[in-house]
Amino acid sequence: MNVLVAVLDFISQEILNVPAYLIGIVAAVGLIALRKSAGQVIGGGLKAAMGYLILGAGATVVTGSLAPFGDLIFRVTGAHGVVPTNEVITAQAASEYGTTSAYLIVLSFLIMLLLARFTPLKYVFLTGHHMVFMATLLAVVLSVGFGPGRSAIVVLVGSVLMGIIMVVMPAFAQPYMNRVTGDDKLAVGHFNTVGYVLAGVLGSAVGKRSRSTEDMKFPQGLRFLRDSMVSTTLLMLVLYLVFAVWGMIAVPREELMGVFEGAQTSDTYGSYVMAAFAQALQFGIGVSIILYGVRIILGELVPAFQGIANRVVPGAKPALDIPIVFPFGPNASLIGFIASFIGGLASLALIAVWFGPAWGMALILPGMVPHFFDGGGAGVFGNATGGRRGAILGGFVNGMLITFLPAALLTVMGSLGLANSTFGDADFGWFGSIVGVLSRLGAVGGSATALGFGALLFAAAWWYQVRLVNAGWMPASERSASLKDKAAAS
Repeated sequence: MNVLVAVLDFISQEILNVPAYLIGIVAAVGLIALRKSAGQVIGGGLKAAMGYLILGAGATVVTGSLAPFGDLIFRVTGAHGVVPTNEVITAQAASEYGTTSAYLIVLSFLIMLLLARFTPLKYVFLTGHHMVFMATLLAVVLSVGFGPGRSAIVVLVGSVLMGIIMVVMPAFAQPYMNRVTGDDKLAVGHFNTVGYVLAGVLGSAVGKRSRSTEDMKFPQGLRFLRDSMVSTTLLMLVLYLVFAVWGMIAVPREELMGVFEGAQTSDTYGSYVMAAFAQALQFGIGVSIILYGVRIILGELVPAFQGIANRVVPGAKPALDIPIVFPFGPNASLIGFIASFIGGLASLALIAVWFGPAWGMALILPGMVPHFFDGGGAGVFGNATGGRRGAILGGFVNGMLITFLPAALLTVMGSLGLANSTFGDADFGWFGSIVGVLSRLGAVGGSATALGFGALLFAAAWWYQVRLVNAGWMPASERSASLKDKAAAS
């Protein structure tokens, strides 16, 4: 038994927990299915893995530059509360629920492949770290809800639920993903999908005649802003410096000097301001690295995936991490990030003034990393269906979602002995809260109701896939016609 646990733990933690390895393996399997030569299989698998590592390197740079920025904002505004961080709560739960999570990851991945093979939901979820987060969430809520000594049923129920959610959410997002990419070759595999779908829906509602963020016209002297790397870096530079100056006014000197620790040469205001300047440049560099990594992944994984689609899981689509959409709307991703952060601040104010006192809801502080990735993705989806208005509104509402939903989940996690920790993305919030509440009915009642909920979700996605996605429905089709008429009239 211990050997089996060790093997499953190795597979889940050392392979499935590393998205680059997983994507490299998938690319190699696809190339083998296409009967490519050994050299092409090795080269394609390595390049796909390296592309994801490049994407991850860019994400690390972005995260590193956003961390002190978020710290600066909280010091300036004096806000206190919980910052949703998937990695932190996963680490907290690992000692007690790590073995259960390992079983969940491996078995749910197999269930997902079976569902993709034998049902219309032809999606293969490849975002390894989100698989780890979801497995941890389900292991915690089901273990505590079912009671001690129920690990077998926790693994069984959790694996089925996780296998379902990994094919269901890409299906719901697929029409909007098709609008973003212009074809049906890719899916989104990221557990903030409800935010992206809602952004697409809102964009369709408000942006019928709103032009794309990528069509912004700049005066001759500002044409350099059409370069997404320049415009992204410049905007972040302004934001960093504004809050840096604000900090010089509102925060004591000795406290302020520790914000950019390691990025300054001396404890002077001059070095502090230049450290903020350097972090803004780092942000722009990180975004550029992400976009380059995405291009490599697309170049290697999509052709290789045809082999899987044709032989292993006919018709399958790879469901990939959200940065995969950023190249389809660089301006929209930046606008969505800013709008999401503003939405998070507005929601924080609502909780502090109203929901907190009335319902005891905890303050959820805006985490810069989820707002960048989730908000950026929402901006791209909103722009695809509703142009600039869609990008702004989609990002703003996403910011509200990833504030209120983690706050709701925190009430569940808090009752499980994990107070002051919560997951940050929208799907963790609604799915974890529902499963957590149902699990309180006990091993028998909780299992039946949780699996029933999963079955309803799966049936809805099946209907949606057959009736809408497979039928070729494309959201915001009237917007395209409206823009064509507008262009012709002008």
